[in-house]
Amino acid sequence: MIFGTGVDIVEVFRMRDAINKWGMNFLSKIFTDREMDYSNARRFSHQHFAARFAAKEAVFKAFGEGRKSPMKWTDIEVLNNGDGKPAIEFHSTALELKKQKRIDKVIVSMSHSKNYAVANAILLRKRKKA
Repeated sequence: MIFGTGVDIVEVFRMRDAINKWGMNFLSKIFTDREMDYSNARRFSHQHFAARFAAKEAVFKAFGEGRKSPMKWTDIEVLNNGDGKPAIEFHSTALELKKQKRIDKVIVSMSHSKNYAVANAILLRKRKKA
């Protein structure tokens, strides 16, 4: 059963400008070490950072928590599975919220171009046992 869905779009130049202006202070508040390692290893790293930011924002929206959420940006981690498909790992407060809301699975899709990055997240809820 679908619990929630979220979508977000990010202008890549805004991500680039934030990274250039605030550097590691910005990056470490938003991204985990593994996310930074992945994105920095790519030729157009700003596009990858923007896509991961959009995916995190889409997950926040899918939970319906908005800005009142106690989750930190780094509580939601965007990784790639063995096939290269994006996957979400939850940590800390996000993991607690996932359990509380009985979220069983997250489907996430991301795409980026030179100028934009977009992501969609669908949270699937466990059904109550009859």
